[in-house]
Amino acid sequence: MTGPIVGSAEAFIPDRLDATLVLVRHGESEFIVEGRFQGQAETPLSPTGLRQAALLAERLAHPHDPPALPVPTGPLREVVHSPLRRTAQTAEAILAQRAGAPPARPEPGLLEIGQGEWEGLHRDDITARYGEILAKWRREPLTAWAPGGESITEVQARLRPALAGILSRLAEGGVPGTLDRSQVAGYMDEAPTDPWSIAVGHDGVFKVALLTLFDLPLERFWMWTMDLAAITVVEFRAGRPVLRAHNLTGHLTTVLDEAAQEAQEARSRSGAL
Repeated sequence: MTGPIVGSAEAFIPDRLDATLVLVRHGESEFIVEGRFQGQAETPLSPTGLRQAALLAERLAHPHDPPALPVPTGPLREVVHSPLRRTAQTAEAILAQRAGAPPARPEPGLLEIGQGEWEGLHRDDITARYGEILAKWRREPLTAWAPGGESITEVQARLRPALAGILSRLAEGGVPGTLDRSQVAGYMDEAPTDPWSIAVGHDGVFKVALLTLFDLPLERFWMWTMDLAAITVVEFRAGRPVLRAHNLTGHLTTVLDEAAQEAQEARSRSGAL
C-alpha cells in the first residue's frame, strides 16, 4: 500500500484525528458597505457587522441549544483568526461570550487572498479598469488574478502549514479515532466529546481551505461560498474530513429581518410598489 500523496490532505491531517474545526467568516465591514474590494486591506466591521459578530458569538457560546450545531461537547482548544482587523474583531466578540477560553491567536496563514491593485477600489472602478482580467478571474481562477495580488496556488502554499498547525494542536492529548463505527448521521446517542477549534477568516481563503481539506482541485475554487458571519463545520473522523454543516446563517435572522423591514419602509416612503 502506498503512503499519502505529497500535497494531499492526508499529508497534513494527523493520523486518526477525531476533532472538529469550525470555520467562521467575519461580519460585514465598512469596505463591503462601500462596495470596495478588500483583500488584505484593513477595514473595520460596520455597525451591522458588529451586531452580526455578537449574534454569531451568542450562537457559538451555546452550540447545543436547539437547533444544535454539529460540534463536540469536548473542550474548545483555541480560537485562531486572520490578523486583519475585521476578523480580529469577530474573534474578540466570540471570546467575549466564552468565559475562561484561551485568548485568540492571530494566524497569518488565514489572511484573505491578496487583491493587489484592486484593494480599496470600488467594484465599478475595477470593472471599468480591469474588466478583462476580472472576467477571466471569475472564469479561470488559476490563470488570472488581481495585478500585484496572490494566485490561488500561492495562497494554498501559505495556508496548508497553517491548517496543519491548527489540526496538530487539536490532536494533542486527544484520543485517536477509528473508522470501525457507524458513519451514518442519526445513529449516535449523544454528541462526541472530542476537542474542537474555531478559525475566523474570509470567504476567499476558506474556499481554498475547503478544497485543501477535501483534497479537491483548485480549479473548483468557485464551488464554495460563505456569507458574512456564517458558520461551517468540518469534523474529522479518524483523520477523514466530513462536512457536517456549511454556510449556516440562521443566527442572523434578527439582523436580516431588520434589514428587510428597513427596505420595506424605504419603498413605502418612496411610493415604489
